[in-house]
Amino acid sequence: MNKMEKDYIEQTISSTTIYEGKIIKVDVDKVRLPNGKESFREIVHHSGAVAILAISKENKVIMVKQYRKPLEKTILEIPAGKLEKGEKPLDCAIRELKEETGYTASNMSQIAKFYTSPGFADEIIYLFKAEDIQPGAAKPDEDEFVELVELTIDEVNELINDSKIIDAKTLIALNYWQLEILKKRL
Repeated sequence: MNKMEKDYIEQTISSTTIYEGKIIKVDVDKVRLPNGKESFREIVHHSGAVAILAISKENKVIMVKQYRKPLEKTILEIPAGKLEKGEKPLDCAIRELKEETGYTASNMSQIAKFYTSPGFADEIIYLFKAEDIQPGAAKPDEDEFVELVELTIDEVNELINDSKIIDAKTLIALNYWQLEILKKRL
């Protein structure tokens, strides 16, 4: 650890779990700040997730439309899902793509990983690119209701400009796709 990192470390004095559910655990940590004062941090723990950028042979991105209760609305997203305990991100990506869309991929590679909201949560998302995809029958979880949507890059850009695509993981993946397209044109 270099000096600069050490200057910003918050030492945990105590930690109390205030909620533990199926998807998240919430702790309140009492911390000692770098200036010696004490404060509290509310921390959401999550097992992590995967998201999949899948592009068809017709050069369309595979997305799903689904209702998101925290937002109280239906949104467009790339396929994604929570890592199960002990599950490898690649295995989860293969499973989630098949469950939500029916598609399988001949090649699946990790292109990024990122924290969703590091100010209060430790959730990490592993972003994969699915290549040489083949359609099949979707098998969503019993509490999951999704509609398959396939969009061209022009349709994606229009929806982004109209604030119809608002999910961070999806925006990151679509930005990656747009950069790939630009590189091919250069």
